[in-house]
Amino acid sequence: MRSEKKQQMNIANISYVKRTLGELRAKKRFGQNFLIDANIVDRIAKNACSSDLKTIEIGPGLGALTEMLLKYSKDVDAYEIDRDMYRLLNEGIQDERLQVYLQDFLDADLSKYKEKLNICGNLPYYVTTPILFRIFESGLDLRKITVMVQKEVSDRLNAQIGSEDYSALSIEVQYLFDVKVEMNVSKEVFYPKPQVDSAVISFTPIRERNREFEKSFFTLVKNCFRMRRKTLHNNLKDLYESDLIQKVFTELDLEQGIRAQQLSLETFLKIHQILEGGAQ
Repeated sequence: MRSEKKQQMNIANISYVKRTLGELRAKKRFGQNFLIDANIVDRIAKNACSSDLKTIEIGPGLGALTEMLLKYSKDVDAYEIDRDMYRLLNEGIQDERLQVYLQDFLDADLSKYKEKLNICGNLPYYVTTPILFRIFESGLDLRKITVMVQKEVSDRLNAQIGSEDYSALSIEVQYLFDVKVEMNVSKEVFYPKPQVDSAVISFTPIRERNREFEKSFFTLVKNCFRMRRKTLHNNLKDLYESDLIQKVFTELDLEQGIRAQQLSLETFLKIHQILEGGAQ
């Protein structure tokens, strides 16, 4: 049986990481790069958590961030996809407030969470966007989301209208959250060292959730962006009657050749109102 709480070990250092990994190697397919700066890890956890709430951690690895999340959270549920990391994490941190699941977060049953939560994690580049979509559309009652991502992903989340990085994800983020870059993190504080720097981003909800509206609205936005090289009209023509699409262009005074990446959140909301009759 786990003890109530184990004394902090300072997992975020190169000696612990190398000793614990032993002959194991970080797996590139899982985007494994381990933080080795305890001060940075502490700052991330302190910003991400609150002592009265559960924190869900995505991709805990060896537990450097997990250790600090337990310091500032009521308890922690961690989702780890790698069997080796799952074993090492359970061996390394003995705390009854920690529940580790050997499971891909994208496949997790999140409906069991009824309370208000925080979410935190160091997200691998290859799966960052699917994970963020999953969180945003999960129906969870969230106080805050705090994630570390590659710097270029951070730039994409803050993309402006007309830029190459402006996407359906940009629209969802704008609609749901106040987004803040909490800190930039050098590639030098990871082992093994990645090729690029990272950034820690927080998402704080800004409105009451209307799940029925969001499902309809986000589906429309994704359809508008589904073929970026196509015009808005061509992305919509297989989904809506031509008269209804023309009503959008006439009422909003849009040029026929306009593309989704040229439209603001406010314009997408107006398009949805016309096509679906959905109130915000």
